[in-house]
Order: sequence, then structure tokens, then C-alpha cells
Amino acid sequence: MSEPLRQANRKLTRQLWVFAAGSLAFAFALVPLYDVLCSVTGFGDRKALTKAADVQNIAAADRDVTIEFIATNPTVGEWRLQPAAHSLVVRAGRLAEMKFIATNLLAKPAVAQAVPSIAPREVAEHFRKTECFCFTPQSFKAHETRELTVRFVVDPRLPANVDRLTLGYALYGATEMVAAN
Repeated sequence: MSEPLRQANRKLTRQLWVFAAGSLAFAFALVPLYDVLCSVTGFGDRKALTKAADVQNIAAADRDVTIEFIATNPTVGEWRLQPAAHSLVVRAGRLAEMKFIATNLLAKPAVAQAVPSIAPREVAEHFRKTECFCFTPQSFKAHETRELTVRFVVDPRLPANVDRLTLGYALYGATEMVAAN
């Protein structure tokens, strides 16, 4: 191999290493950047969705809101999650409850973490969970099925043009994450 070709190869190798290091640094920087973006815009703030709400000062209103429930099972073959009912009509300002049925499809004990989402996102601040299985990781025995409860209140100050919300959960395996802590 000629000397100019070796120099060109070394230069390309250095450029590729710099590119790889830059990509890795960018990947690590995305998490804090996403948090800053969420705090500035108010969108995608998962921290607010996974905390219990204080509902002591909410007065009931003469308004009914339909809550639709969905479940996503992104880890095929590990978990099954489904709502006990597809929808529920609730009175704004009153405590309501829904059950989800979760099953560990593995032949060994496992831990799952539920990640909530509320649509439309613009009204998520008006949906307040007082108790939720998404607040902590859930431990399951092999092939165990059980009910998981979410209790919530829809704020009567929900915009008048909104009469329907969707509460969704995705259930992810978290055994390794819990073992690491």
C-alpha cells in the first residue's frame, strides 16, 4: 500500500472516530435536552403524570366526561395489559376508579413498569391521578395475573370543548432496572 493511501486511511479513521464519539456525546445530551424542552413547552412531562395529585380542594361539577382506556404491549411475549372496560363516564370533580388486568407471560418472576399517557396532551393537567400502579414498579410471579388500580379525578376546570379523554398505559419489563438499584 502506498504512503498517500495510508495517510488517507488514517485521516478517514480519525474522522470516523470523531464522528462516533460525537454521536455518543449527542445521545447522552438528548436526555437533559428533552427534559428542558418538556419543562419549557409543557409537553411530554412524564414526571407530572407519575405523581399523585392533591385533590382536596376540587369541587364536583354537573358535568360528565368520558374516559377511554387503552393499553399497549410493546414487549411482545413478556406482558399483557388490558383495561377492565374500554370507557367510563365520570363526573368532573369526583373520584373515579378503573382496573387494568396485567399478566406476566414469562415462566419466571419479573418486574414491570407502566408508563402513562393522556390524550389530548393539552388537557393532561386536568387529569389528576391520586393512586396509580404506574407510580412504582410492579413485581409479578411467573405467569401471574392480577388487577392493577388507578384512581383519578377530572378537574371541573377542564375546557368546555373537551368531553372525552384517553388514558393509556404501556407496560415495560423492568426487572434489570430494579435489580440495578
